[in-house]
Amino acid sequence: MNGFLVDSAGVTTAAGVWQSGLAQVLGGLVVVAVLIGAFWLGMRIRDKESPTPDPDEQPHRPEGGLPGETSEYRRPEEMPRTDGEHRLMPYELKHGGGTETSPDPPSEEKRKWGGISSGGFGSGGTGHGD
Repeated sequence: MNGFLVDSAGVTTAAGVWQSGLAQVLGGLVVVAVLIGAFWLGMRIRDKESPTPDPDEQPHRPEGGLPGETSEYRRPEEMPRTDGEHRLMPYELKHGGGTETSPDPPSEEKRKWGGISSGGFGSGGTGHGD
């Protein structure tokens, strides 16, 4: 007869060890030991690194702003009018960007959203164009 199929007082089967919970406890202890060892090793590596700089040691922005940085107001370019026979192609536009520089900030009315209520993703809103 097979020794694993017969459960006597002197024979411990693999199924008996597993069913008793000893294997789960030992496995859990191994996982905990590995996690503690990884934490300990990470702390040793962190202690060898140079300390983080203080806020006054951090680099600061230049007084005049970043080099090449510009701040300007943009407004939409006027679309050129054409006759009904000639269709305007994209390469025939002046700048191709669709906006031009404006010295004046936009009015409060133009900065507002315009009354269209659109719900954000997952917000339960009814969507664009109510």
